[in-house]
Amino acid sequence: MLRHKTYKFRIYPTPEQATRINKAIGCSRFVFNYFLTLWNDTYQETGKGLSYEACSAELTKLKQKLVWLKEPDKF
Repeated sequence: MLRHKTYKFRIYPTPEQATRINKAIGCSRFVFNYFLTLWNDTYQETGKGLSYEACSAELTKLKQKLVWLKEPDKF
């Protein structure tokens, strides 16, 4: 009989690390919701979704418009 073990870990980040973590999570949430909305709108209009290449190109443009999206990548 195979048993799976689980481990729980707790991290205690410094205030600076907590800020960086929160910024990274916030940017990820924004990008996910942005592309979910864009994908849904495109699907409703054309009946087809967006490709990875289209989303990747749009993300590059989005990072040029919204400079704060680049901040988590700098760490």
